[in-house]
Amino acid sequence: MSEKSRNPLLTVDVIIEVQDGIVLIERKNQPHGWAIPGGFVDYGESVETAAVREAKEETSLDVILSEQFYTYSDPRRDARHHTVSTVFIATANGLPRGADDAKEAKIFRENNLPEPIVFDHGQILRDYFVFKKTGRRPQP
Repeated sequence: MSEKSRNPLLTVDVIIEVQDGIVLIERKNQPHGWAIPGGFVDYGESVETAAVREAKEETSLDVILSEQFYTYSDPRRDARHHTVSTVFIATANGLPRGADDAKEAKIFRENNLPEPIVFDHGQILRDYFVFKKTGRRPQP
């Protein structure tokens, strides 16, 4: 077989609950806009370790993962690559500060989310806010 094997890239996103809101980052790189903190899982790294690392790199916050929320895998979720993201919910104390590939990190509430929100993070956030109100998770 001469065709090179292609597989989706594994990523994590972390919905960080802090001070009655959640932390979003403004991206330095394309696509520009606001996103849930997260990134690629390194080879040899667990998704949990990647989630804590990416949250710290982008928000300067030490997070405590409270639960795995859902896994998003629509091949169209990221126009750059086919990615699969395991989304975690975490808590943190303190004020976020954008770092690494985050231009800025700020706290938002459901009624004041910034625009544009990139990737499928708008859908993830809608699912999260439904979950917080009703306990219902997304369905496959």
